[in-house]
Amino acid sequence: MHIAVAGNIGAGKTTLAGLLSKHYGWEAHFEDVDENPYLNDFYKDMKRWSFALQIHFLNSRFSQVLALRQSGKEIIQDRTIYEDAHIFAPNLYSMNLMLKRDFENYKALFDVMSGLIQPPDLLIYLRASIPTLIKHIQSRGRDYEETIRLDYLKRLNERYEAWISNYDKGKLLIIDVDNIDFIKNPKDLSEVISKIDANLNGLFTEKTV
Repeated sequence: MHIAVAGNIGAGKTTLAGLLSKHYGWEAHFEDVDENPYLNDFYKDMKRWSFALQIHFLNSRFSQVLALRQSGKEIIQDRTIYEDAHIFAPNLYSMNLMLKRDFENYKALFDVMSGLIQPPDLLIYLRASIPTLIKHIQSRGRDYEETIRLDYLKRLNERYEAWISNYDKGKLLIIDVDNIDFIKNPKDLSEVISKIDANLNGLFTEKTV
C-alpha cells in the first residue's frame, strides 16, 4: 500500500507523514531536502537553477516510487512526483524562471516516467493559507527558505488547488491545516486518522477535514 502526502511548502507534510508512520507502522519516505545539492543555489538564483532542481526532484521521486512499489511494504511518502510536474515546474515557467525549451524537455521526460509508475492508493492533500505556511516555514528555521517570496507561495497555492480540483488518479483526502494542530492536539490527529481509516476501508473517496 502506498500513501502519499501532498501540499505546499510549509503545509506540514513531513510532520504528518512522521506521525502517521508511527501510528500505522508504515515505512516513511521523506523529501531529501537536506541532501539536495541544488536547493540553496535555487533560492538564491531561481532562474539559473530551476531546471537542474526540477530534474533532480523528478529523478529522485521516480526512483523512490519504483523502489516503494517493488518493496511490497506499506509506505507513506512525503510529496509526490505529480506535484513537481503539475505545480512547481509550470509555476517556474510561468514566472519566466525556466526557459521554454527546458520546461518542454522536463515535461516530455515526466510524461515518459509517469507512464511507468502507479499513483498512490490514497493521496492526502494538506490545504493551508499563506499565513499558516509562513508560520510553519519560520518555525522550522531553514536558512534557504528565508528568501521565499510571498507571491511565490501564493502562486503555488493556486496551482495546488487547481490540480486537486481535477485529481482523478485515486482516493483523495483533503485536510484543512489552518484549523488543526497535529503535534499539540492529539484530538486533531485522531480525527485525521479516523478519516484515513474510512478512506482505506472504501467508505468515501474525498473528504475535507
